Amino acid sequence: MAQLTDDCFAFGGPLLSVEEAAALIGERLPVLAGIETVPLVEGDGRIAASDVLAGLDLPPFDNSAVDGYAVRFADLAAGPETVLPVRGRMPAGAAPESATPESAGLRAGAIRIFTGAPMPPGADTVFMQEDVRREGDTVALPAGLKPGANRRLAGEDVVRSSLVIPAGRRLTPPDLALAAATGHATVAVRRRLRVAVFSTGDELAEPGAPLRPGAIHDSNRVLLIALLRRLGTEVSDLGILRDDPAILPDRLRAAAAGHDLILTSGGVSTGEEDHVKAAVEEAGRLVFWRLAVKPGRPVAMGLIGDTAFVGLPGNPVAVYVTLLFVVRPLLARLGGALLDVPPSEPARAAFRYAKKAGRREYVRVSLRRGADGVVEAVKFPRDGAGVLSSLTGSDGLAELPEAMTGVEQGNRIEVFRHPLLW
Repeated sequence: MAQLTDDCFAFGGPLLSVEEAAALIGERLPVLAGIETVPLVEGDGRIAASDVLAGLDLPPFDNSAVDGYAVRFADLAAGPETVLPVRGRMPAGAAPESATPESAGLRAGAIRIFTGAPMPPGADTVFMQEDVRREGDTVALPAGLKPGANRRLAGEDVVRSSLVIPAGRRLTPPDLALAAATGHATVAVRRRLRVAVFSTGDELAEPGAPLRPGAIHDSNRVLLIALLRRLGTEVSDLGILRDDPAILPDRLRAAAAGHDLILTSGGVSTGEEDHVKAAVEEAGRLVFWRLAVKPGRPVAMGLIGDTAFVGLPGNPVAVYVTLLFVVRPLLARLGGALLDVPPSEPARAAFRYAKKAGRREYVRVSLRRGADGVVEAVKFPRDGAGVLSSLTGSDGLAELPEAMTGVEQGNRIEVFRHPLLW
């Protein structure tokens, strides 16, 4: 008699790894997003379309790092302190020559200087104002300061024409500030990707709508749209599609018009009412189906005309995992973005867990600090891919690689914290 199983991964046939899926995406899909130029203040979160080079040195001139007194180190005496006349004043924004009548350089003397002000001609060292003693028109300088102290050299931060932002980088506020400081007012960025999102299933109702018997509210669409917007895309909400194989191919073709990606949830598994995979094969072509990942095995990726399609599972935790580890690399490819290695942190497992070799698993965990100060990962008490509260009730996902067959208490594991939008 055939043995029955409750393992959703027991279905036969080859499964792709996450890396193999990413490689296929890179091979089959071109960069789609066009280029536009925007003011720096509108560049946050956009993808740099080309390398940004420094238009000038940063800082552009030698300047003081502190409020104090600028001197030539050679004028300092060997004794416990040196008393020098104060020969001028240098505020930020002044020309270097304005500090002293001797524009060719300092005679033995000090210049009162402020943070960011240009170093006077000949001066190479700055004493902090709290370390000196001002007496009338002279200043007493203590011994012990090194040559060049508190002086910022031209170009010590960034050298003119050097790379400050690489093409493909998702721009951050510090990136934009650096571009501004090195002479730029605008930046060339990729156009935002346009993503069409819909859910499938006769059991689904709109959030907030009355529920008929057997129905549930559509939470996956809300989750996907919110995550996609955080990833910088323009999202079209196409609502809920019913489980009707006669209409799905035409709806996919219609969604392909004007969008770079179609993203669905539900209907890509092997059940009699799972029609999305067949609709993709009718309306376009399938590139891969089923990944060696839990939760999230039934993932379909294909093309409807020239528009990419990804069908995600119906369970919300599987939607979350596959959006972040499968769809995000696809978005990076289509949008011309560099895909950064996701940041994880080590933790000590405070649980035991058995898994099958050959698939990658993401286990929901909470983090705490053990009695010895080491960060520990505590497994969420329920495993189901439909347990939506496991995402709000955990701190992140522990990644268990394909070769691992289980976790014992005390093992080191890697954890990705929520939200996984590195």
